[in-house]
Amino acid sequence: MLYTRKGDKGDTYFFDSEDQRFSKGSWRAEALGALDEINSLLGVCKAKAGDTNIKINGHTLPDTLEQVQQNLFIIQAAIAGADKQITQDKIDLVEGIIDSIEKELPPISTFFLAGGSELSALLDYARAVARRTERRVVRYSEIGEIEVKPEIRAYLNRLSSLLYALVRVVNLKSGVKEIPPTY
Repeated sequence: MLYTRKGDKGDTYFFDSEDQRFSKGSWRAEALGALDEINSLLGVCKAKAGDTNIKINGHTLPDTLEQVQQNLFIIQAAIAGADKQITQDKIDLVEGIIDSIEKELPPISTFFLAGGSELSALLDYARAVARRTERRVVRYSEIGEIEVKPEIRAYLNRLSSLLYALVRVVNLKSGVKEIPPTY
């Protein structure tokens, strides 16, 4: 069944509190909604990336994005109270991808305008949403309702860096020139 009517009054439950209802306006619900939003946007990026032949560390761009989506589901489950956690090896993998991409790119000396190509623009939008998601999860962790493990905070922090690296490598491999702001 796609609807239950249980949340019609504006409340919900979490894995660790099925006998208790919480406001859908709570910081926990906000953090989970932000995680859902970035995961959905990465699905759009993954679908658009299917048209490319870009490989990163031997994996296709859609495969890389799908792995990130899988990791975001782990984070969502942890925030919702399930016994799931992001491990250091997943953070190390993201850092390895970023390091690999960075070796291909010219050094950064300025910011760049979004929109080099449709895919890079979508990835840049995902980067901005990932940063907002990180802020929502950090805000929720500051409330102290449940402990948000340091690995979750680290993974979300690396995610925006990964997406920025992907923006730049997509532009590079597509032959798109990065345009700095003119201020």
